[in-house]
Amino acid sequence: MLFDSQYFTDPHPVHARLREAGPAHLVTTPDGKPAWIVTGEADVRRLLADPRLSVNKRHGNQGYAGFSLPPALDANLLNIDAEDHSRLRRLVAKVFTARRVEDMRARVQQIADELVDRLDGPEVDLAVAYADPLPLTVVGDLLGVPEADRRPFSAWTTAMLSPAYPAQVAESVVNIHRFLVDLVAARRAEPGTDLLSALITARDEDDRLSEDELVSLAFLLLFAGAENSAHLISTGVLELLRRPALLAELRAGQVELPAVVEELLRLEHANQFAIRRFPLEDLRIGEVTIPAGDTVLLDLASANRDPNRFERPEELDPARADKAHLAFGHGPHFCLGAALARMEGQIGIGTLLRRLPDLALAVPVAELRWRPSFRSHSLAALPVRI
Repeated sequence: MLFDSQYFTDPHPVHARLREAGPAHLVTTPDGKPAWIVTGEADVRRLLADPRLSVNKRHGNQGYAGFSLPPALDANLLNIDAEDHSRLRRLVAKVFTARRVEDMRARVQQIADELVDRLDGPEVDLAVAYADPLPLTVVGDLLGVPEADRRPFSAWTTAMLSPAYPAQVAESVVNIHRFLVDLVAARRAEPGTDLLSALITARDEDDRLSEDELVSLAFLLLFAGAENSAHLISTGVLELLRRPALLAELRAGQVELPAVVEELLRLEHANQFAIRRFPLEDLRIGEVTIPAGDTVLLDLASANRDPNRFERPEELDPARADKAHLAFGHGPHFCLGAALARMEGQIGIGTLLRRLPDLALAVPVAELRWRPSFRSHSLAALPVRI
């Protein structure tokens, strides 16, 4: 069985075995549905930008299809193709600009410092007390989410990443949908300076975002943005604590934090696979033919450790010249939030290293708990001594 409890703890040996065995493999996902996994970096990069692969579920033939979401959450940038995707991305890009992200830098630093100030030692769960709330607060500020509503949303998104409990997943989806519909209505009634208010008023000539599109975009930013950045911070800290020599060099200024964060993104990004895709025609990968309509999972975790692309791919090497990893995807669906995620990772990790010189794991690495998801590799808790 590929996706067992050991996979949840350390999925990389499974990705390596698949990559070494061939370019594409038909597997059974934990929900019992079939999917093709494509493993090599060159194939994954090429197919991420290939218009013969659709992200729209209507092109699938009953294989693995990912989350079951209501239409108002499903119509987001990750799930639409071609002209519809270009239209939506163009409207979002008008207001989710590099300037807006950079203007948040001081606020992100303030949030990080305030969270460190609240850490109540000598031992804390750094995931719960710091890594999770930092990006959730940032994205909450970005979208104008009232502070009192942010913690319930975090619990709902955590439940969505635990497919072993389908009733909780379904309940969380309903709660998230209701919450975001109310949030869009509130921002429409009383616009602010936040991104959601800007998205509501964004126009491209006579075009503007529909209600479902606004709700789905808010969902994407809160769910994908907050969860992935939280993972980058918590797993990034873990990987540095496991490498004391590199950690000492980083604290001494002998290596640059942005370079370390890029390597962490390559080595340990949360998303093991890009969002599922469906070939619009039979697809040839090496000696394998994937039939039209079958589910295809492009293996980002495998691609980012492919020795045919990266020298010494298992090493965390801040001096690595090739930084063209696929953590944020490639092609038309490249992550719009990449700059924000990098900022959160750099400030989130850097603040901890600067403020907590005695930071150390409170349990052996083997005792750490990971969330039971085959799509996302992320810590359930990170006990540390401060």
